[in-house]
Amino acid sequence: MNTATTPRVSIGLPVYNGERYLRETLESLLAQTFGDFELVISDNASTDATEAICREFASRDPRIRYHRNPENVGGSRNFCRVFELARAPYFKWSAHDDLCAATFLEKCVAVLDADPEVVLCYPKSGFIDQAGGYLSDHEDGCNLTGSRPSERVLQFFVTGSTYCFPMFGVIRRQALARTTLIAPYVCSDQVLLVQLALAGKFVEVPERLFFFREHPNRSIRQLKSFADYMKWHDPRKGSRIQLPRWRLAWEFVQSIRRSGVGWSESARSLIAVLKWCRWHQASLAADLVMTVRQAATLLTRATPIPDMVSLPPPGSAPSNAGGPNQGTGSVAGIEAR
Repeated sequence: MNTATTPRVSIGLPVYNGERYLRETLESLLAQTFGDFELVISDNASTDATEAICREFASRDPRIRYHRNPENVGGSRNFCRVFELARAPYFKWSAHDDLCAATFLEKCVAVLDADPEVVLCYPKSGFIDQAGGYLSDHEDGCNLTGSRPSERVLQFFVTGSTYCFPMFGVIRRQALARTTLIAPYVCSDQVLLVQLALAGKFVEVPERLFFFREHPNRSIRQLKSFADYMKWHDPRKGSRIQLPRWRLAWEFVQSIRRSGVGWSESARSLIAVLKWCRWHQASLAADLVMTVRQAATLLTRATPIPDMVSLPPPGSAPSNAGGPNQGTGSVAGIEAR
């Protein structure tokens, strides 16, 4: 790639203390058959060998741009940071511990080049273990090719996996720039995908080219409460009172309101959100019960009640993007870390 020109694709890799799997991930990205890309790394003030590994690879390949935050800014901010640093018209997030097959970029870029109505292209995915051994297939359910925004939103609610792996696909920068990116609240990656679905189609490449690594140091295995989740997103936060699913429903509504899709499609999309609320009414009620209990503990200064009871299913946050409670690892896609 001629470094004097703008690359076709920017890969953004946010990382915090990712030495365990980082080398393998970097090798899989640099081995892509589509070579016209830049790899933007944002190191969230890692304290292990992450910096040394990144600088080593950057010295070997001019496509790598390494940035180190002077302090840990939280996982959410670090995911946004790599997008801010990127230059290309297509953008892809990468976690430091996942792997991509060599043709990942080639296949996805071809789809985006062929159809301007597609805003996101992603391949089928699978799970791998610590050593890279294949565990199982995964169905993402996000092949959202309907012509109407409301149709795509409803399909995402009905069939989309809570792991949100499509957010690690290749995305049009112009569409992504109009979203809230990875916002500092639980399951913001689901809101991001709804915002993109309102903007255009998703296409799934039928080959399994993305491999999500299951390992004991994933962040979600270390987070004990919603307060911990909030600290992962932003170290300055951590209130024990959370209404995660109510916040999610509110953000869906706000996303539709700001989308500019027209009153008819907005109305249909809002109906889809109402259906989502009906399907999750037990969880919404559980959030209210937990909030009352936690408010009572704050008022009486009793021992805090664990609030993980009403957490979304695994597959709603990132891995080692940089939260203070992270071990090593990708938010559902990123919050599953």
